[in-house]
Amino acid sequence: MTHASQEGFTGAGRSILEEDEITLTSVGVDIGSSTSHLVFSRLELERQNTRYVIVKRTVLRESEILLTPYVDDGATIDADALGAFIDRQYRAAGLTRDEIDTGALILTGVAVLRSNARAIGELFAADAGKFVAVSAGDGMEATMAAHGSGAVAESGRSGGVVMNIDVGGGTTKVAICRAGVVLEVTSIDAGARLLAFDGAGVVTRIEAAGRTHATEAGVAAEVGSKLTEDDMAAVASVMARRIEEVVSLGEISAETKALLRLPPLAFRGKVDTVIFSGGVSEFIYGRERDGFGDLGPQLAAEVKARVAKLGAMVMVPAAGIRATVIGASQYTIQVSGSTIFISPLDAVPVRNVPVVTPEVDLTADVIDPAAVADGIVRGLRRLDLVGATSPVALAVHWGGSATFARLDGFCRGVVRAMQPVLDAGNPLVLVSDGDIGGLVGLHLREELGLASPVVSIDGIELREFDYVDVGELIPSSGAVPVVIKSLVFPGSG
Repeated sequence: MTHASQEGFTGAGRSILEEDEITLTSVGVDIGSSTSHLVFSRLELERQNTRYVIVKRTVLRESEILLTPYVDDGATIDADALGAFIDRQYRAAGLTRDEIDTGALILTGVAVLRSNARAIGELFAADAGKFVAVSAGDGMEATMAAHGSGAVAESGRSGGVVMNIDVGGGTTKVAICRAGVVLEVTSIDAGARLLAFDGAGVVTRIEAAGRTHATEAGVAAEVGSKLTEDDMAAVASVMARRIEEVVSLGEISAETKALLRLPPLAFRGKVDTVIFSGGVSEFIYGRERDGFGDLGPQLAAEVKARVAKLGAMVMVPAAGIRATVIGASQYTIQVSGSTIFISPLDAVPVRNVPVVTPEVDLTADVIDPAAVADGIVRGLRRLDLVGATSPVALAVHWGGSATFARLDGFCRGVVRAMQPVLDAGNPLVLVSDGDIGGLVGLHLREELGLASPVVSIDGIELREFDYVDVGELIPSSGAVPVVIKSLVFPGSG
């Protein structure tokens, strides 16, 4: 039976026969330094044991690809124009914002470095209401692209190693996938729109990395200068050579290392299959031929020729230019299990909560509160979250039975370690991959008398450097929507 009141909710006694299926309407918005686009989807989630998993995803509408607009200074993204574009897409999809259950706004690539990236994210998060802005770091973007392109799924089906190469406007992301998981990723400053020019070849915008590539190619590229076809080919060749070094899985030069945004790939095995994604992949696969005032056609030809040297089979992706946003829509949305505890009910939604995964052993017969507290404090210290003034989510892997003594040891350790965070007026946010959310919440409230708000959910697996949004309770299912993402603003401040 479900326990619900104005004061709180627990689904600890809920029958797992109720609400075996949930349908969500989702929107994924991708704003990059080069292009922006949306996808509206219907996600069908099915209970498997006591977890909900996505079993079917139907694309309701994919927007056209918009060249990301800038104001007159050529450096600031035009938030008003983006807002108008998004409004048009909602109307074209026949959806209102109230009809969206959850979603993600992803800022990617060089767009993350824009001085107004945070303001744009907050603007669209406020407009959308049901989803929170994410400024995706390079690792998260590479991972989403590998999921969205189908590289991860292909590695699971084939049993081989699949390399996803996502060539975009500002960066190229590379992911190594095997057995249905992403093993590692890297990213390099090499992309088609690091140099942009008009129909006459006159440079209209150049990024710092674009200037680096041009200088190495012997091309004097500045805003207002005119590029010849040979100049464009030379710059694209230099970029492709840097990408080739990265994907060849060997030693890389100091010049290439200087352009890396993440550590180089450590994988040294055989790559069986290569899949391209990102905007430049549209040219690689011949789906696009007309240029967009950038190096897309030239870079595509160079990268395709150089990657062919790997000897791997090249597959067509499930999604090319839309791979990142498809990954966001499909793989960052989960729904918690129904054995949860939320008190009071207005403790949710919570947004942008950093995740700590403490190193604590929750499989032992006896759970020592001091050891639990020590592990949590060390986890908080690793992420500079000791004494945090905003909520922190503890993600734990529960093992063994949920006896009173074991729950008591765990809960006492949690409260001891998190007391400074709670004293600042924050809720205690706990996330487990097991089915103990409701029991833990009840123990904290009824046995320990914890007065702070408690959000204890389960059926969710998290990692450090994840951030979570926990949405409002879905009464019919006794679950809550959870968006998992990474928030990285390297250009802030």
